[in-house]
Amino acid sequence: MEFILTLIAIALVLLAAPRFLFRIKDLSHLDQAHYPVRDQTPSDGLASVLSDIRQLQQAAQAARGKARLKTLRHCMDHLNDDLPMQSEFRSNSQPRGEWVLAPGADSRRRVLYIHGGAWAAGSPRSHRAITDRFSQLANAAVFAVDYRLMPEHRFMDGIRDCREAYQWLLENGPDGPEALDFLVVAGDSAGGSHTLSLIAWIRDQGLRQADAAVALAPSTDLTLTAPSNRDNMATDALLGPMTRGLKRVPLPLLWWVTLLGFRLSPANPVASPLRGALHNLPPTLVHATDQEMLVDNARRYVTAARNAGSPAQLHLWPGLVHVWHMFPRQLPEAEEAFADIRAFLQAVEADQV
Repeated sequence: MEFILTLIAIALVLLAAPRFLFRIKDLSHLDQAHYPVRDQTPSDGLASVLSDIRQLQQAAQAARGKARLKTLRHCMDHLNDDLPMQSEFRSNSQPRGEWVLAPGADSRRRVLYIHGGAWAAGSPRSHRAITDRFSQLANAAVFAVDYRLMPEHRFMDGIRDCREAYQWLLENGPDGPEALDFLVVAGDSAGGSHTLSLIAWIRDQGLRQADAAVALAPSTDLTLTAPSNRDNMATDALLGPMTRGLKRVPLPLLWWVTLLGFRLSPANPVASPLRGALHNLPPTLVHATDQEMLVDNARRYVTAARNAGSPAQLHLWPGLVHVWHMFPRQLPEAEEAFADIRAFLQAVEADQV
């Protein structure tokens, strides 16, 4: 009986203590801000994208153990092998990554791109559909950093890779040391989180800040307290099936799991940029779809950044999949999103004149 009571006491501590131990503040007041969703219907190509996603998920689920992650990484890397691209892709060894150079791209204009993949998958190759278009729309040399992934490496290893790549880009172009005129930091999903974490770190280090940041469907808060993290599981075709089993797990237990896996508190701003200081940040554009689990994370981040005096925008598309920018062949909305990014960057440059 004493053993059972001890177990109950431990369980109660694990469930009750984390909010105080991890200093997780209630951010529900940020949910009051309203951001309009584009008044349009998803294009017919969405059905093809959903089919591709189901095939990817089925391939991963058919594997077991380490083979599942290996299969997921392989499928992501070859997702757009048949997509025509205009850019030259040039490997770089230190820092590790690849240059993406559209015809005529100005190497004094640079983009650091940080790919998504839940910090455990993805690569510069998997996201060429995005980096190819980024080089074109920004008329810039894009460096897609090949940061270290979990679980082979620690979460902080990937963070350090992004920081080092940024500092290197301040002084280097694709052909070696070169002056810099315009610099953007961009990323999607997990890479969007790294992007938002990075611009705050740049500010705190007193480095030359990026001229602009772009975060596509970013993960901004690992505490998973935003309503859409659970409410949109059924409508998020990409993230929903991978996380549906977590819906029955109490949040405090998930926080402990995050601490063990990331070796950081889920409220640490390095992993949850929403929960850090958001003043004096560069103009930031955030994209999301109203169907995805991370949409409220995006809403909360933009609202908090604006409240802190930083220029941030959130543009929402209806009915699409998480990071639909990866599917320009099937979705006209991907090209709409790229055009939106181009307009944002042009406005940022016009304001600098």
